[in-house]
Amino acid sequence: MDRLEATRIFVGVADAGSLSAAAQRLELPLATVSRKLAALEAHLGARLMTRTTRRLALTEAGRRYLDAGRRILAEMDAAERAVGGMVETPRGRLGLTAPYVFGRVHVLPVVNAFLAAWPEVDARLLLLDRVVDLLDEGLDLAVRIGPLPESGMIATRVGTIGSYVCAAPAYLDCHGTPQAPADLGAHACIAFSAASAVDGWAFPVHGRMVAVPVRTRLIVSTAEAAVDAAEAGLGITRILSYQAAGAIEAGRLRRILVPFEPLPAPVSIVRPEGRLAPAKVRAFLDFAAPRLRRALAPALISGRASG
Repeated sequence: MDRLEATRIFVGVADAGSLSAAAQRLELPLATVSRKLAALEAHLGARLMTRTTRRLALTEAGRRYLDAGRRILAEMDAAERAVGGMVETPRGRLGLTAPYVFGRVHVLPVVNAFLAAWPEVDARLLLLDRVVDLLDEGLDLAVRIGPLPESGMIATRVGTIGSYVCAAPAYLDCHGTPQAPADLGAHACIAFSAASAVDGWAFPVHGRMVAVPVRTRLIVSTAEAAVDAAEAGLGITRILSYQAAGAIEAGRLRRILVPFEPLPAPVSIVRPEGRLAPAKVRAFLDFAAPRLRRALAPALISGRASG
């Protein structure tokens, strides 16, 4: 048995949370991963993992061996790079996820440029308006908008995104412009259910967020639909700045209630901690972070505001 290979597979399984996810990430047959893990446990004379309903759980012996295994692998990789004097070339499949509209507008162009720069890398990009478990999906990276909860993730912050209340100029000319959040009760509102509450929108008041009742005339499931309905003059909508940027720049929508906008939400690229990031991940972070920072830099000051 190649103990170094078996240790690398064990660490891969621990990081991925399941044999199948580890097999996909390590690009090995599932049977090989299972056989190598069993051989390592037999060699050590101890069970390293137990199976639960959703994923594998480390035993006490497994946790101890995982710490030692990571150190050994990191030192071995560092020694090989130092002795070989060569830079590892990014290769393999890079898996990442991002919110749908943000991913289409900002992440996809970066991925396209990255693939052009690194021909030995392929990519799998999931554009979904929900939080995806990277380990369950076998992904390397995620772009997340909003405060990050405590988790086993390493985050690289790339900017911020504002939350805008918008309406078509024709609607505001006909119905008037709200001057305070409380005025929204007298207006027709369009709710984007994936991003905001349906019957009340929260605004900062004296340092805390307070829900203000709104009259919802239309509930949609995508930001594009909310923008389209607002442009058509149906009512007022609340969406993220990048979702409304094009319509605001073109004058089809106008920002209102600007003094009452909440603090911008952070945008971060996250990856699982506890393992040495492969070259494809390090290369993408180095490539994508400055480009996303440049793309997001003007997001808070673009557009026409009326308040």
